[in-house]
Amino acid sequence: MADGSTTVVTTDVLVVGGGPVGLMLAGELRLGGAEVTVLERRTGPTTESRASTLHARTMELLDGRGLLGRLGTPPRELRGHFGGIPLGLALPGPHPGQWKVPQGRTEELLEEWARALGAALLRGHTLHALTAGEDHVEGRAAGPDGTVVVRAAYAVACDGEDSTVRRLLAPLFPGHDARRELLRADVAGIDVPDRRFERLPGGLAVAARRADGVTRVMVHAFGSVARRRTAEPEFGEVAAVWERVTGERIGHGTPLWVNAFGDASRQLARYRHGRVLYAGDAAHRQMPVGGQALNLGLQDAVNLGWKLAATVRGGAPPGLLDSYDTERRAVGRRVLENIGIQAGLLLGGAGTEPLRALLGELIPLEEVRVHLAGTISGLDVRYAMGPGTDRPPLGARLPLLPLVVAGAPATSFHLLRTGGGVLLDLAGHDRLRAAAAPWADRVRYTAARLDGPRPEGLPDGTHAVLLRPDGHVAWAAEDGRASEDGLRAALRRWFGEPGEAAA
Repeated sequence: MADGSTTVVTTDVLVVGGGPVGLMLAGELRLGGAEVTVLERRTGPTTESRASTLHARTMELLDGRGLLGRLGTPPRELRGHFGGIPLGLALPGPHPGQWKVPQGRTEELLEEWARALGAALLRGHTLHALTAGEDHVEGRAAGPDGTVVVRAAYAVACDGEDSTVRRLLAPLFPGHDARRELLRADVAGIDVPDRRFERLPGGLAVAARRADGVTRVMVHAFGSVARRRTAEPEFGEVAAVWERVTGERIGHGTPLWVNAFGDASRQLARYRHGRVLYAGDAAHRQMPVGGQALNLGLQDAVNLGWKLAATVRGGAPPGLLDSYDTERRAVGRRVLENIGIQAGLLLGGAGTEPLRALLGELIPLEEVRVHLAGTISGLDVRYAMGPGTDRPPLGARLPLLPLVVAGAPATSFHLLRTGGGVLLDLAGHDRLRAAAAPWADRVRYTAARLDGPRPEGLPDGTHAVLLRPDGHVAWAAEDGRASEDGLRAALRRWFGEPGEAAA
C-alpha cells in the first residue's frame, strides 16, 4: 500500500543486495515457498568484469537447479593457482576446473531465475535504515518513486564487502583491514605480453588478453602499502605502477574498468543476529584470489535458503537456522585462512621466495594437489550430521550419479531441482518409503538404479541416501543395513516433525 510518497511492502524475507549472492538466495527462498523482496541500489546488472570464475562446486549447485544449460559452454581452465604457483584443479566430477563466466552474465542468469520463481526485485533502491524487533524487521529505502518500507520476518544482508546493513547494525567484525593491494584494470588498445603471476624484481604483474582484444592487467609494487580509498583509483595510477614494475607503457590505452583490491581479512563473529543474517562478502571480507569470494558467497546462499524458507513457513526443526552460522562460518574461516596464505605468497617480496620454492616442489605431489584443489573448488566441504555420523558420504555433497528413474535416464542433480529434500533409494526398500512417507511434503522418495559404475564419493555398499536441499548427505544406508530409526532421526533433525510443515 502507499501512504503519500511512502510505499509499504510486506514479505517473508527482505534481501538487501541484488548481486549474485542476493539473487541466488532469492531463488532458493522461492523454491522453499517463502515470499522474498530484494532491494538493490543499482538499476541493472553490473557491467563491470569483477568476479569471473565459477568453481566446480558452484557449477554443481547451478546444475542442481537446472541453470547450467542457460550458460551455454563457457571457457574452462583445468589449471589454477595457489598464491601464484600453478595448481591443477581437476578432480572427479562433472565440472572439473574453473569456468570463466563474467559476473554480469551470472547476475542476469540468477535474476531471470529468481524473477521466474516469483521473487520481487526492486532496483534503484538504497537502504538507509533497518530495525529488528522480536517478531519482525523493517527496512527503509529511498527509491525512484519515494520511500519504500519493507516489513518482513527476517532480513539477510547480501550487500557486499562495504555492507550497508553491517554499517547500520555494527555487528562484531574482527580481522584486519588491507595492508597491501593489487591495482587492476581492463584496458583496450594495448599490446603487452601475457603474464601469469610474473614476479619481477620490483613487483607482481599479471596480464591476460581476452578474445575481444581487451587486456586485464593487475600489478603490485613490492613494499607498497594499501591506501585508504574512498573511490576507485585513476587509470593513471595503474599505468604508472605498471611501468615501474614492468617497464612497459600502457597509459595510451582505453580503460574500461579500474579497481583496487587489498588483502583485508575479516569475518563476522556470528552470521546470524536474531532476525538479521549475513551472507557472502557482507559476512566475510577477503582478497578475491582465484574467484573464491564469489563462490563462497553463492554457496552461503544455497546453504541458507532452504533453512530460512522452512523457518518462515513453520515446522522447521529447532536449531535449523542456527546451523547456517555453524556450518558456513567454519567454511568461511577455512577459506579466509588459505586466502591469507596466498596473499602473502603473491604480494610478499624476495623474502617469500624460499617458501614459494618449497611449495613449488610440494604442490605437484598428488595428495597435496588434491587437498588444495578440494579446498579451492569447494568440493571437499563436509558438514557434521550428528553423533556417530562421521563416515563418508555423510556430510559431504553427493557426487553426480547417473541414474535410471522410472525407466528414464536422470542424474542425482536432477532430483534436487525442486529445492526439497530427496530420499534416494538404490535398492527399492519399501520400508524406507514407508518410514519417510510422513515427510512427503518436504522430502521426495525416489527409487532408482545406478546407470554406470559407482563414482568416487559413494562408497561400495551405500544403497540409500537422504539428501538435504543443498545436496549434502544427511543419512546413508550401507552394507545391507537400512535403519528406519536412523532415517526418521535424520528427517526430524533436518526437516522437522512429520506433518508440521505448512502446506
